[in-house]
Amino acid sequence: MTNDSEMTPSDNFLEEMAEVKPLEQDKVLTQNRNQPEINNIYRQKMAESFLKKDHNFLTDGEVVPVEPLELLSFKLDGVQPGVFKKLRQGKYDIDYHLDLHRKTVAQARHDVYQLLRASIRYEYRTIMITHGKGLQSNPPARLKSYVNHWLKQVEQVIAFHSAIQRHGGVGSVYVLLKKSAENTINPSKYN
Repeated sequence: MTNDSEMTPSDNFLEEMAEVKPLEQDKVLTQNRNQPEINNIYRQKMAESFLKKDHNFLTDGEVVPVEPLELLSFKLDGVQPGVFKKLRQGKYDIDYHLDLHRKTVAQARHDVYQLLRASIRYEYRTIMITHGKGLQSNPPARLKSYVNHWLKQVEQVIAFHSAIQRHGGVGSVYVLLKKSAENTINPSKYN
């Protein structure tokens, strides 16, 4: 044996491993002959699962909070001032109304996403979402904050504004959606 001060790390390792004996192997692992078939079945099931999933892109993380009595207002460049004024004044017919009272954020996210998808399919132009003021929620205006954020994430939303008092005031929002290609060519009530 050598002096500890003269030993190298590899010497220490070899000394420690001197009494270690290899294990005898009694089985040889072989590859499962069905593995490619199993992989293909797994991939097919994952692809089917992916196609069935709801591809909701609306944020489910934290969002910038708004105040319970805050007026929500948003419009893209290019929305005519007269169109936005009529929206603010509640002068457009509401094609669909969604009420989110007593919904969780997850339920509201699902419902808003489904409504916006249906709006495209059925060519709704103006919808109203009642989110409530959220005076009693913790944190305050939780759903209202999410609706404010979600609507800005959707390409088809060109404007929204808190409703007039008889439609829920700051507890509801009017949403104006893009015209479909067909409605863009033909004159409509929104020109």
